[in-house]
Amino acid sequence: MHNNILLMEKIELTVLRNFLINESYSRKVLPFIKDEYFELRSEKIIFQEIHKFITEYNKMPTKEILGIEVDNRDDLSGDEFSEVKTIIDDFTDEPVNNEWLEKTTEKWCRDRAIYIALMESVMIADNKDKNKNRDAIPSILSDALAVSFDNHVGHDYIEDYEERFISYHEKKTKIPFDLEYFNKITKGGLPNKTLNIALAGTGVGKSLFMCHMASANLLDGYNVLYVTMEMAEEKIAERIDANLLNTNIKEIVELPKQIFDTKVNNLVKKTQGKLIIKEYPTAGAHSGHFKALLNELALKKSFKPDIIFIDYLNICASSRYRAGSNVNSYSYIKAIAEELRGLAVETNVPIVSATQTTRAGFGSSDVDLTDTSESFSLPATADLMFALISTEELEGMNQIMVKQLKNRYNDPTMNKRFCVGIDRAKMRLYDVEESAQDDLVDSGQEEEKVDLVKRFTSKKTLPTLFLFLFANFLAFATSDKSSSTTPPAM
Repeated sequence: MHNNILLMEKIELTVLRNFLINESYSRKVLPFIKDEYFELRSEKIIFQEIHKFITEYNKMPTKEILGIEVDNRDDLSGDEFSEVKTIIDDFTDEPVNNEWLEKTTEKWCRDRAIYIALMESVMIADNKDKNKNRDAIPSILSDALAVSFDNHVGHDYIEDYEERFISYHEKKTKIPFDLEYFNKITKGGLPNKTLNIALAGTGVGKSLFMCHMASANLLDGYNVLYVTMEMAEEKIAERIDANLLNTNIKEIVELPKQIFDTKVNNLVKKTQGKLIIKEYPTAGAHSGHFKALLNELALKKSFKPDIIFIDYLNICASSRYRAGSNVNSYSYIKAIAEELRGLAVETNVPIVSATQTTRAGFGSSDVDLTDTSESFSLPATADLMFALISTEELEGMNQIMVKQLKNRYNDPTMNKRFCVGIDRAKMRLYDVEESAQDDLVDSGQEEEKVDLVKRFTSKKTLPTLFLFLFANFLAFATSDKSSSTTPPAM
């Protein structure tokens, strides 16, 4: 134990010394080091002065400058001042291998971060921290374990132009829809690291939409994780059964075991994907629980999802705020949305969730962003947000209208409104005939057709179009003459 303490102190002194003599090392590791990592107060003081000088002057301080800065502090006792001066005077200019130094510093930072996180977790577990509850412990430990020196500090517009060019032309991983217009508005599907929200009133079809998507993704061979906090696991599975087994949901329980087995076995042959449904109590789980679930699934089932559904966002908990704490709904829902989007980025998958409309938006046939319940910050965080709208007229035609509210993937004014078919008995959505879109007001689809016409009648393509039509006319005329027969002689 004593040897470990001496080794730690030696590493800390080596780190501080190299801040004065090794500029490349300092610029790389300084952003990741906190003064709380240093165990002795004298070392913390030296680090604080070095950090302050580099931040202010963008240069490394010398021993003399460091000594003067320490002299100017009025919060040191005589013994502390002598100890700090002794440490600074003992610094040498002896060089150290950069690769070893960076690797050792990174390990020291991670070890110190984990130790501090464990001490903080013990305080929380003993109810000595009034600002945090025990649900914050997994997040605190996870952040400590994730400490590393990330070299990427941003995209250099000039120097990184080749990488940018490659990114424009590479095929990005997306999770496609089985619905034509959803693929149109997302340019082929949902990208990774995104949060996508369906807005709808009670009973309109939030869960039906997510169950249908989960079913379609499974058939496409993707691994799907469905987290439910509104309905039981068995109820979600029943809806997905109705969709995938092509059976009325009321008849699922009446299917004989042999027929049920046959349908499921036929389904297994169609896909290589997996679907995991996990139930949590309402408001009983947050992003920390979801991370723990993902780790558990990876260990126990070797399962890594390609897409995550969370049913639904408003009844999740927040890892930042204690349940029942005095926090307004705006801040609470904002925190949940940011945490879920952070989870999407961390796990590199798209997350799909839903939210309720306000009372005013429940019966509206033209839902807007202002009809988002509880927190307007949710649309600000989401990458894609759309409303699911149902009216008596639409229900009579077995259709549901979709209205884009926010879209970071495409122009939201194009195909702003469109209809999809809905089969509530089989929990399924489907594409409808193009004529179903004709009567929609401000749909943005006419603009798309006009753009196509403009493209084909532009100055560049018009001559090509004429040549194409003329060539076809000649071919038709030639074939017509060659096929004609000579009338018989009289």
